[in-house]
Amino acid sequence: MRTRRLGWAGLEIEADGERLVIDYVRDLSPLFTGWRSGDRLPAPSGTAGAALVTHLHRDHTDAAALAGVLAPGAPVLRPAPGHGDDVDNVTTLQAERELALHRLAAEVVDPWSTREIGPFLVTAIPAVDGLGDPQLNWVVQADGQRIFHGGDTMFHGYWWLIARRFSPFDAVFLPANGAVVDAPHLRPPSPLPAALDPRQAAAAAEILDARYAVPMHYEPGQPDKIAGYVEVADPEKEFRAHAGQRAHVLAVGEWLDLAA
Repeated sequence: MRTRRLGWAGLEIEADGERLVIDYVRDLSPLFTGWRSGDRLPAPSGTAGAALVTHLHRDHTDAAALAGVLAPGAPVLRPAPGHGDDVDNVTTLQAERELALHRLAAEVVDPWSTREIGPFLVTAIPAVDGLGDPQLNWVVQADGQRIFHGGDTMFHGYWWLIARRFSPFDAVFLPANGAVVDAPHLRPPSPLPAALDPRQAAAAAEILDARYAVPMHYEPGQPDKIAGYVEVADPEKEFRAHAGQRAHVLAVGEWLDLAA
């Protein structure tokens, strides 16, 4: 099995000539001011047989991008819809509408449920969203190897359960930008990170017993973020300092061959 970083939280996974994508996006304009659609984010290297979605924030669920790379009828495995009214769900409504518009084969899955998709065995994992929206993380197994994809989860108490069920991991892909979010529908705002910061990501990688710990959910040199979204200044440098020998920084578009 090998994996390729597609930018932000996007990942391509390949095994036995088949592939799936996780949180693949091309258009980050809802998060980055001045973003041009598809700017500097690579496409998967071929047609994907499935897509896994960690949550319905628009920087993790881009239905138009998925429609362009998925095989006809390919499943899009996703968490449950948001709770409450449109104010509660304001950060998920755009992606929900786009999934319906593009008529993707979206399927709601429960935490700890497992599916076989071609050569891949995928398991939905509990995660905690910094804005209170439903979220999953994913464990993907193929060719005797195992990876974890952390979306933009916060630090939580499921790490030890995940480790007992699945560790060691050949690679874990973890958010490391420590974003603090000040959104109009979240009052009063929290000064605490809504996604793992580099120290927390390194701690999660250690609990999960990762051979490679890969930071993600940051885009160096990209246009400024929208107001109210503040990140760690240099996630790569801080993650290397905390994760030590586990740290394995991948450039956007770079492959990691887990069989090597």
